This record gives sequence, C-alpha cells and structure tokens, in this order.
Amino acid sequence: MEGAMRGRRLFGVVIAVVGLALGVEAAAQGVGSAPAQLWQNAGPDTAVAPELLRLNAALTRLAEGLKVGLVQIRVRRAAGDTEGDEGGRRAMGSGFVIHSDGYIVTNAHVVEGTSEVQVRLSTGRRLKGTVIGRDARVDLALVKVESKEKLAVLPLGDSDQLRVGELVMALGHPFGLEQTVSFGIVSRKGAPLQAATPGFDFIQTDAAVNPGNSGGPLVNMAGQVVGVNTMAARNGSIGFAIPANLVKALLPDLAAKGKVEWGWLGVRIDEITEDNVADYGLPEPRGVAIQSVIPDQPAAKAGLRAKDIVLSIDGAAISAPRDLQRVIAGTPAGKAVRMLLIREGQEQELVVTVGRYPEGDEEKAKTPVPSR
Repeated sequence: MEGAMRGRRLFGVVIAVVGLALGVEAAAQGVGSAPAQLWQNAGPDTAVAPELLRLNAALTRLAEGLKVGLVQIRVRRAAGDTEGDEGGRRAMGSGFVIHSDGYIVTNAHVVEGTSEVQVRLSTGRRLKGTVIGRDARVDLALVKVESKEKLAVLPLGDSDQLRVGELVMALGHPFGLEQTVSFGIVSRKGAPLQAATPGFDFIQTDAAVNPGNSGGPLVNMAGQVVGVNTMAARNGSIGFAIPANLVKALLPDLAAKGKVEWGWLGVRIDEITEDNVADYGLPEPRGVAIQSVIPDQPAAKAGLRAKDIVLSIDGAAISAPRDLQRVIAGTPAGKAVRMLLIREGQEQELVVTVGRYPEGDEEKAKTPVPSR
C-alpha cells in the first residue's frame, strides 16, 4: 500500500513538471497572448445611407455657420452681494449678437448684480460689455459692446410658426466649455417652470440645456433663432426658451428704458374647474375667478371684488388664468380696459385702469397664480 502511494505521488510530480514545461513552451510561442492589433479598421467601401449622409452634412454646416454669432459672457458680481463675499464672484453664461453694431441678447440672471461684463466673441476677442436693459420676469437682458468692426449676427425667426416635434439646436458655453451644440426637438409650447412669468408660452425642448447655456440661442433648421435658452429642470432633461417673438416685443423697451413696464391689476386668481365651479355659483366652468383683491391696487380702486368671474377684457376672451395674466401684463400702465364679468350671477362691465407691475416690492409683486 505504501509503495502504491509513493508511486502515485511520483506520477503526479511528473505530470506537473510536464505541464509546466508545456506552458513555458506555449508562452515562448505566443499562444494565448494578445494579437498585434485588437481592432478592425473600417474598409474604404463603408457607405452611409444617402439620406443620413445629407442630414449629417446639413447639421454640421448649420452648426458651424451659427457659431460666428455666439458669444460667451463673463461677469463679476459686485463685492458683498452675498454674506462673506469680499472680492466679488465670477460667473459665466452665453449670449448671441442680434445687431452688427454690438447689441447682444442674454438672460437677465446672467448679468444680474454685475460690476463688470466681459464678452468673448467667437474669434476669441474680448470686449467690455454694458448692460443696456434687463427684465427679471421673462429673464431677458440686452448688452452692448463697442467694436470697430461689424459683428456677425444671428437672425430672429418667427417663434409662432414653431411646431411641437420640430428639430432644434441649443448653442452655448455650458460649464465654461467653448461653443457647444446640443440637438433635440420642441417638446411643448406652454408655461415654464417658474410661476413669475406673465402668462406667455415658453418653448420646451429636450435639447440639452446645462449651466452656462443660459442666454444662448435655440435655433431651428433654417438657422433662425426661435428662442433664448433660459432655464432647465434639475435633471437636465427639460429646457425652456423665451420665444423669439416675445424677445422682439421686449427689446425696444429694454433699449429705450432699460426695463419692461408690465401691466398689473393686484389680484389673486383661481382657475374654475369641475371641482370648484359650484363655489362660484356657475353651472359649468367659465372664465377666471378673482380669488382675492390686494388693497390699494388698480383692481381694488376699480371696484373689482373677490368671487367676480372675468369673462373678457376689451373683447378678448378670458378662459384660463394664463389668458388673464398675458393680457394684463401686455397692457401699458395707465390704460383703461373694459372688463366683462359675472358678479352674483349677473353679467356686468367694469372699467379698470391697469397699473404698473411693482418692481422691488416682494409682497405686491407676487404674480397671481391659480390656487391648487
């Protein structure tokens, strides 16, 4: 028995030595080692479908042509804007040239509280910029730079013609990177994330809008700016842009007055739904309800009361809270409007002189929004 066991051990040693020898020989011959080239080169006859080739070429040409009007805006916040801030804070955003004489559009929050503005052109030139006007409600600002040479301009298109599902590009300088382009579609046209905007429909897109993209252009496939990128959801999947037609309407006031004077009533409003229609004594949802009236404001002075139902203003039908916000916001301060309403079941007219949206007064300047 003992001899048999010694024989088996000896046999195992012999097998191990033979295996080791074979492994050394295999390694010497390169068996099991990586090949000299781990990839396969594409052949010269690799073809792209013609329609995809044309689309790819069109997109790259479009993106390249748009970059000439894109600018990066660098600002330094005034020292002491925040607690413990002594030397001022630096921030960056985007913008684009709308006039060859050096007028540039960006977001109001990009240039808010700035002591200096530096504009970096696509050529790399840096110019000192002056904030001509800004409006915090829509988040739009106009900046002017002085240049001996005419600047390349990006044209503003007709945002009313923009359709949901249409392809768009968002350009900007996110995270301090230079001239990036993201691609997507128009997801929706409607209310943005913040309630402060005065009832205007913003453009919602899934084209990536990241920190630093603010103020950059949203462009359609014709190379026209249809919006100004202004905000994004926290997860970055949804972006919003100020419609180009609204930008056109506000720019004259920003250039001439440095601000936009929005109309103001001084009311809190409520959407009338199937759930609350009985509370307002109506058989079916209709108009917009006045939830409360702020004392000493235009609505109160005109005699508007809580539970009044607004049906129209100067003939324009009011069917949703955003209709009322939009019409009043777009009415010049001091203009008298005829308001058709229902009070205690009876229709009647009331003349209201629209006031000016109170800037800097946090309580009065709370935008009326539907209660929930």
